[in-house]
Amino acid sequence: MKATPWGFRDIMPEEAAAREAIADTVKSCFKEGGYLPVETPLLEDKAELEGAGRVADTPFKLFDDDGRLLVVRPDNTLSIVRMVTSRMRSTPLPIRLRYEAPVVRHQARFAGVARQFTQLGFELIGEGGAEGDIEMVSLVAQVMQRLGLPGWRVVCGSARPFMELLGRCGDAALARDALALIHANDLVGLDVRISQSDVDASVARAISALPRLHGGIEVLEHLDALLTEAGVDVRATDELRALARGLEQAGGNVCDALSFDFSIMNSFDYYTGLVFKAYAQGLADPVGSGGRYDAIFDGAFAGVPHVPAAGFAFSLERLEAALQGADEAAPGIVSGASAEAPDAEGASAGKEAGCLACARFDGKAGQTPLRIAVPKGSLNEGTIDVLERAGLDVSGLRNPGRRLIVAAQDTREGAGSIGQVEYVIVRATDAPAFVACGGADCGFCGRDSLIEADLDLLQLVDLGYGACRFIEAEPAGQGDATERAYARRGVLRVATKYPRIAADWYARRGIAADIVSLHGNIELGPIVGMTDRIVDITATGTTLRENNLVITGEIMECTARFFVNPGASRLDPRVRELGDRLAALVEERVVPRSS
Repeated sequence: MKATPWGFRDIMPEEAAAREAIADTVKSCFKEGGYLPVETPLLEDKAELEGAGRVADTPFKLFDDDGRLLVVRPDNTLSIVRMVTSRMRSTPLPIRLRYEAPVVRHQARFAGVARQFTQLGFELIGEGGAEGDIEMVSLVAQVMQRLGLPGWRVVCGSARPFMELLGRCGDAALARDALALIHANDLVGLDVRISQSDVDASVARAISALPRLHGGIEVLEHLDALLTEAGVDVRATDELRALARGLEQAGGNVCDALSFDFSIMNSFDYYTGLVFKAYAQGLADPVGSGGRYDAIFDGAFAGVPHVPAAGFAFSLERLEAALQGADEAAPGIVSGASAEAPDAEGASAGKEAGCLACARFDGKAGQTPLRIAVPKGSLNEGTIDVLERAGLDVSGLRNPGRRLIVAAQDTREGAGSIGQVEYVIVRATDAPAFVACGGADCGFCGRDSLIEADLDLLQLVDLGYGACRFIEAEPAGQGDATERAYARRGVLRVATKYPRIAADWYARRGIAADIVSLHGNIELGPIVGMTDRIVDITATGTTLRENNLVITGEIMECTARFFVNPGASRLDPRVRELGDRLAALVEERVVPRSS
């Protein structure tokens, strides 16, 4: 065997030396802050780990000779929680711990993402409130300054306001669904789910608007207004105001690099307050993330009923990629060095280091064109139309010839102008990958393409055009035969171009289905006897009728959506500016809700 398994790679001496220099710099900052080193095992008892919190999905599970189900460590924080609650219950608080350790996680196949990466992190246990938050953010900022990360920023959110709102809605099913949609970054789906409920109008508006709030400290005023209207205590934002004040009083330039974005609200069953991510110029993916998880240690220390806790972890691979991008932009600069850890031969990271975002993204409006993924095919005309209505020059898109990238600009001038743009012409099914991997900042495609891609994307606006239905169908008159075949085999055979959508639909209905993935002429599957049914899209039903197929199930409706790279949306105001313009068109019904 000459190749490593997919998602894993060898690290050769030159790159290993550069990674060592970066890690030494990070650890020196943690050490200066009083954080002590710990190590936890690579394998953990799954049941014990789940006792500390939600375990990230991992495909690497095994049984030991005692019959216990073990998992390869998918996260370091939960391992440290397990260690502290079992081994350090008599240790005086606060406890400051640091670690450097690899983790292994599930990743989608063929997404270009590593399954193993190294975390450099710290945990602050027993120090809560503003003091703990300020210490965490300040330490993260110190690391990024010491490393010399270009254009670094800290983007903060909080789980508390959203959880308070969900507590007000009085509908457990709605709260569960809303959390799932927020986890999936599907703000469009969130809007739809809220609109279908009978929750109070002010609460509904706040739930939909909260994850779209972004900007400077002034954003908290808008949040307070939403919470007040919904009858929620505005003290839910006190911690964020205290953080901003404390960082300002501490001096330095941390406040200049601080912003707020309430789409950073994932892992609600884990985080309880502040959630924040660190970004660097050159990457749309965060170089690190963390937050406050105050409930986990409650009752773990004798005589201390409530023990606040928080933590943060850098990705060594992403730090490496950010510093490599800086070196390539300015070869004379040696990045990742510190007085304690002089740089080695230089960084040699790249996309193979496990970082999806490309180095084109710089997070600074005006320095590079805003890159927009525009789909070919049936969605092309509608996309050109909404871009033109949003104020962008689309003349080059109407007849691009063989060009794959078309340069244009915003026709609006002055404050809020998007400036130069580049349209990247792609298949609709490829648009999610281009945006998730940093080849574009934002894009358009159907809901189906987003579901099938299953990538980390923030869905902002349902534009209404390109409407179609997802259906299940079979040859006319074959219903009884299909049912008998299913009863005999215990499984339904289904042909589709949309295996993820089909598999999920059958799973939710409790039907065992063997999915046959095809790329065209899906109707042939049951006609030639290869499958029992198909799952496909239809707009008029003409193709079904011409092939003597009848609809046996309605799965979902699908329209075009505007989606963005989460990092780009948090660092480049032009991304949200375009999203706001498109949302305004929908609100004004300039864009049809269906076609």
